[in-house]
Amino acid sequence: MTHSAAQLNQSTASDKHVTGSPLNIGEGFTGLGFRHTQFEGAMDPIIMVDHYTMTVPTFGAHPHAGISAVSVLFEDTEGKFNNRDSLGNDFDIQAGDLYWLNAGHGAIHDEAPRPGAKIHGLQIFVNLPAKLKHESPSSLHVKREDMPTLVGEGYRVRLVLGESNGAKTQASSVWPFTILDGFADERSGFEHQISDDFNAWLYAVEGNIEYQIADEWHAIKQGESVSIVPKEVSVLKVRGDDKTQSHFALLSGETINESFVQQGPFAMSSQQEIDEVVARYQSGELGQL
Repeated sequence: MTHSAAQLNQSTASDKHVTGSPLNIGEGFTGLGFRHTQFEGAMDPIIMVDHYTMTVPTFGAHPHAGISAVSVLFEDTEGKFNNRDSLGNDFDIQAGDLYWLNAGHGAIHDEAPRPGAKIHGLQIFVNLPAKLKHESPSSLHVKREDMPTLVGEGYRVRLVLGESNGAKTQASSVWPFTILDGFADERSGFEHQISDDFNAWLYAVEGNIEYQIADEWHAIKQGESVSIVPKEVSVLKVRGDDKTQSHFALLSGETINESFVQQGPFAMSSQQEIDEVVARYQSGELGQL
């Protein structure tokens, strides 16, 4: 299926709130899934997000091409998450960590909980522009202790990647992208400036969230998300809806605005490129673990 970055009307936010689709795979993977097709182009550069809990190995070794596969582990993750890929990486990521696999022209990946682990986090597929879809793969591991924490009245927000409120992570991704993992109550004064040419995707992980943009307050319930398409540089305010802190995730990336074809773990510029990647995978050219 060919997808394009649809041009929305002049509204500041795509008013469509999307509830995650239930995911149940195998014996130890449950969660909610969100796909870019549900947002009519407003999720660009994100292709999909899964909010999941995984307790046993589920997917096995699998290929990617034309995207970045990003794992963000929440702080309540228990145990270790083993990450292996055809770049030669074989190590564990832990609670609060980020792993960003830029698949480029193709890579093989496998991630699995160590025995007894309970992994809780987000799996994010970030699209790559055509100019990066044929580059060599690369990877990025950011540990929890290397992430700034933004603290203010009524909120605590981890800057997992990118920049916000004058803070910036030392590491940067292959495509401009910011990831925030936060907790906020009704007193929260947390603000994030959405950069020019960036979209934002806000998700209520646990509890209900209220957000303000262009002087209007809106609400999303637990398990709901919304994509925000600013007309220009905009300030997004986030708070919980009562005295108890709500958990939210905010993803914001530079828009690509290119059509692409997605087929499972591949996203390329044309069907011909998809067919070429599939052939290369079947012949073993994407590498091995």
